[in-house]
Amino acid sequence: MTQPDATWVPRLVALDIDGTLLKWVQGEGTTHEEVAPRVHDAIHRALDAGAHVVLASGRSPHDMTTIADLLDLHGHEQERLWVVASNGAVIFRYLPGGEAEIVHEDLFDAAPAVRAILELRPGARVAVEDRGRGYRVTSPFPDGELAGEMVTADVEELVANPVSRVIIRDPDATAEDFVALAADLGLHGTDYVVGWTAWLDLTPVGVSKASGLQHVCDELGLGAEDALAIGDGRNDLEMLAWARRGVAMGQAVEEVRAAADAVTGTVYEDGVAVELDRWFP
Repeated sequence: MTQPDATWVPRLVALDIDGTLLKWVQGEGTTHEEVAPRVHDAIHRALDAGAHVVLASGRSPHDMTTIADLLDLHGHEQERLWVVASNGAVIFRYLPGGEAEIVHEDLFDAAPAVRAILELRPGARVAVEDRGRGYRVTSPFPDGELAGEMVTADVEELVANPVSRVIIRDPDATAEDFVALAADLGLHGTDYVVGWTAWLDLTPVGVSKASGLQHVCDELGLGAEDALAIGDGRNDLEMLAWARRGVAMGQAVEEVRAAADAVTGTVYEDGVAVELDRWFP
């Protein structure tokens, strides 16, 4: 990553959602569905300056449109937004009040990886996105962790066809347990990200928020050298490395903070606004 010079201004701002735009509910694996006024105002200064603001999250498409509406990202022209969902596996355009228009989706065969994980963690829960509705799950996830409808199904049914993303969740394990588990298995042919808890996202090889954002840049005639990215999780590592300037939230795990070009305030200190104020005063 090359540090921008004094004349550089971001032309694309990529923002994670949970733990970046939205504050975590203490002691729970969910976030408050509200954006701090200071963060909202800073984002609109970026929009007014002509920057493209792109949400980039591990959330599924149906769980991201409400955040776009909270931020009023469409502006006065009500243009369609570019949004990177499912850790880069799904890219869509969104107009307020309308449905998400999927423009790109990466699929993969998750069955071998899921079977290998369940051999070692037979009590783990598995979820596959049911786009536009919610998730198909082997058993219900803890309240608030998945948005939309949850439909129970057998694991072999869930992975019988190619999917864009699989979630593995074990409430009885820790994030460190899952880091070790994924490293030991190797998970050949599949990429993975470990979350804050014992939460494992499986995605197609080579797919990440960074690859999704590059697709958006290609459409907009921009490049990574034009991008500022802000995030707090392990699924933001590729995005922070890809962008000209990658910024970690203050409460991010050390692995993420160390990989970033800079560290801003925590989500409780409106860290996104602190960073954006630097470029869009």
